[in-house]
Amino acid sequence: MLRSLSFSHAMVATALLAALLLTLFPIAPHPTAFSYAASVVVITLVLWSTGVLPPFLTGLLFFALVSVFGLLPPEQLFAGFGSTAVWMVISGFVIGSAITSSKLGDRLAAVLSPLLTASYPKLIGGLVFTAMALGFVMPSSGGRAVVLIPIGLALAERVGFEPGSAGRLGVATALAAACNMPSFAVLPSNLPNMILAGSSESLYGIHIGYAEYLLLHFPILGMLKSILIVVLVLVVFPARIAPQCQLPIETIKTTSAATQQKKVAVVMGITLLLWVTDTLHGANPAWVGLVAAVVLMMPKAGAVDPKSFNTVVDFGTVIFVAAALGLGTLVNVSGIGSAVGQGFTQLMETDNGGSFGDFISLSLMATLTGVVATTSSVPTVLSPMAAELAGASGLSLPAVLMTQVVGFSTVIFPYQVAPLIMAMQLSKEPLSQLLKIIIPLALITIFLLMPLDYLWWRLLGWVN
Repeated sequence: MLRSLSFSHAMVATALLAALLLTLFPIAPHPTAFSYAASVVVITLVLWSTGVLPPFLTGLLFFALVSVFGLLPPEQLFAGFGSTAVWMVISGFVIGSAITSSKLGDRLAAVLSPLLTASYPKLIGGLVFTAMALGFVMPSSGGRAVVLIPIGLALAERVGFEPGSAGRLGVATALAAACNMPSFAVLPSNLPNMILAGSSESLYGIHIGYAEYLLLHFPILGMLKSILIVVLVLVVFPARIAPQCQLPIETIKTTSAATQQKKVAVVMGITLLLWVTDTLHGANPAWVGLVAAVVLMMPKAGAVDPKSFNTVVDFGTVIFVAAALGLGTLVNVSGIGSAVGQGFTQLMETDNGGSFGDFISLSLMATLTGVVATTSSVPTVLSPMAAELAGASGLSLPAVLMTQVVGFSTVIFPYQVAPLIMAMQLSKEPLSQLLKIIIPLALITIFLLMPLDYLWWRLLGWVN
């Protein structure tokens, strides 16, 4: 513990020194604001990565530094508070609280319990593949977390997993990862996927089809990655379900409790229907969730006491998510994203690794861009450079665009993806525990799944 703590403090000290040098000696020929922005980005990323400060406090520090240095106008800096991601987080906390407080999650867990609680591997595997399958019909990873986290935790409680125990941590981290990562391989299911599809069509006239995208990415980045999530959770958070620990199915004891469950069930049924059919009505999942949250908090008619709003919603998480989005804006506006991309392009021009080297380089470029600019910003930063990157590499323009998926689906830190943060906050387990899953998963992806993906692309004729 002390060794880990000293390492974190050493990283922070190094980041502060680097930020000071960038401030005192700006990078030529860029304007001074570029170096100031780079120093703020370095400090923010290191503090978030090490956890030396609470994430929300680092977020507030980010807002303060950007404001003091005048690096972004307020309407851009604080635009994250008006984003769909933040409002999905807020509505998600309310909906999750309604499912939990009404005991609807317990009732659903009672129905699923005979199917999933025969053993711990069966529980983790069942939850992960349920989350993966839900990605085909529900377009929001935040929405999937809102629905599945309360049910998963109710199942954990039924088999005797106490808060903080390995079994409960396994359930929480498995669902956090599975509600988000496999769905990068399903076109309409995650935000970066849709940004990539939009930018490909607007910039180059390249239309990305649903089936084409699914065939290219899902076997490795969807199915195989889901299996790896199950294996990692079982190894990192080992547990055992004792048959005598399983709680009996409880009957609803009062009319009021039954009424509350019916209210929440009706609201959630309508919400799920609207989430699944978003391509028909066009309403963003975040706004559907917001309406559901409002209905659930209506006095007398709802299921969540409006007075409990301040305790139900973790505003520290809201600040964290808004700051992460602001960081992506700063990286784009300041030119840091373009500079990073140009640097990678120059490296690729000297690379003689053939199509395999080009594929790995482009995938890693997208991965590292996601670390600096957050995952949703990867297509925004890299898509305008795709033609130049295709010229520098031996890959076609569509293949270069598609390597972004391999990269932005390789998540290293939770701050890169807002739904990961929200899922762990809904579970009320430490966000740091998720690192024990996603960092090994990222390393396995880089050293195993990326080469396998290259072979799959060759088989399909996307690379030579």
